[in-house]
Amino acid sequence: MPPKKRKQSRVVPLFAGFMALLALGVLAWIFFKWRSTRDLEFVRYEKFGIALPANYSIHGIDVSRYQQRINWEAVSGMQVEDIKLSFAVIKATEGATRVDPSFKRNWQKSREAGLVRGAYHFFIATRDGEKQARNFLKQVKLESGDLPPVLDIETTNGVVAPQLRKEVKAFLETLEAETGVKPIIYTNVDFYKRYLKDHFDDYPLWVAHYLEAHQPRITRNWVLWQHSEKGRVNGIRSKVDFNVFNGDSVEFRELLVP
Repeated sequence: MPPKKRKQSRVVPLFAGFMALLALGVLAWIFFKWRSTRDLEFVRYEKFGIALPANYSIHGIDVSRYQQRINWEAVSGMQVEDIKLSFAVIKATEGATRVDPSFKRNWQKSREAGLVRGAYHFFIATRDGEKQARNFLKQVKLESGDLPPVLDIETTNGVVAPQLRKEVKAFLETLEAETGVKPIIYTNVDFYKRYLKDHFDDYPLWVAHYLEAHQPRITRNWVLWQHSEKGRVNGIRSKVDFNVFNGDSVEFRELLVP
């Protein structure tokens, strides 16, 4: 006598269907939260040509001779909705002898236009750090209300890490001794982690990290974030780097030269 066929249980298909619906619901919730977070923290402004991180209120640019002749009144006067540029960091020097040909004009005109100004030095790792600091000090006379001096270091030029750090230390200490102000270090996330981390962590950090919607991907504290190199500003014909300050207006004033 053949065995009787067992009735197929409905519990398993019902459970599988329930789990599938639950999974779809979870995925929909995650997608909704991702869209909401993205829209909240990264807002595109067509006139600036880029999206700006919306959780920061103090915005600025950095420039050099590559931006050619700048109309600083137009830069200062530009406002898109509630966004206005508050500061500009200007290239002053490079290596032990070079001076940016646009620095003197940019330094003067940016202040006249009402922007908080800062000056940076592009570091050449194969050159003596103290001599590079002297080159910067010869060109830049900081005044009350300026940003602290900035060391821009992005490449080793083939120099080994200990020697690089030795010259960076000489540069920073010379600048601090002469100005009484602790300089800001500018670099990108990868370079900092590879060559500077745990050696200069007591210096304020200005970090370059693009295509990040919330903040630069770095664990230590930072004061400035260069989040885009493709911005547009009235008064500047070429594209320009955009930055935000990590704090409010009170904290920003505390950062400035007294």
